Amino acid sequence: MMTLTIGLTGGIATGKSTVSHMFKQLEIPVIDADVISRDVVEPGRSAYQQIVHTFGQRILHDDLTINRKELGHIIFSDETDRKRLNGIVHPAVRKEMLKQRKAYIASGAHVVVLDIPLLFESDLGHLVDKVLVVYVDSETQLERLIKRDAIETDAARQRIRAQMPLEEKIKRADVAINNNGSIEETKEQLLDLLNTWHIH
Repeated sequence: MMTLTIGLTGGIATGKSTVSHMFKQLEIPVIDADVISRDVVEPGRSAYQQIVHTFGQRILHDDLTINRKELGHIIFSDETDRKRLNGIVHPAVRKEMLKQRKAYIASGAHVVVLDIPLLFESDLGHLVDKVLVVYVDSETQLERLIKRDAIETDAARQRIRAQMPLEEKIKRADVAINNNGSIEETKEQLLDLLNTWHIH
């Protein structure tokens, strides 16, 4: 039996983690790109060394770990810097994700979810068989982001604009889950979808 790889994506603050958590509750393995992207930039890893070499000591905390907030300021305001950072982090993340997927397949998993926030932006569609996008309407997205990250409206808009528009992601995905409603409604959509794909 072939293993189905589902790419889970969405926009910032659209509730992708909620759906990711639902997959885990259903005992479907989830490989989280965000978690891996934090691991690959730990001191001593090669991506860490490349980042410090590229952006300098100013992006480090006193304990030499990367100050993500400082780095975030730099890359959210300059596209060239964002591309330079992505050029270092993405290949390292991709390699680790594929390694973990291989291990899950070897242990007999029929479905593996790759949770990749920037699946389309990073051009990683070829790693998955199906793409699932979690979306909300734009007002809800803005409100949730301001509340979640405790940031100003302008900063929130800037972060949303740094990503591909949700409408575009929905067009490119195989299927989309509307997360405007309750958690129960979202879960119902997910279960329907897994039924359609004959999973569970």
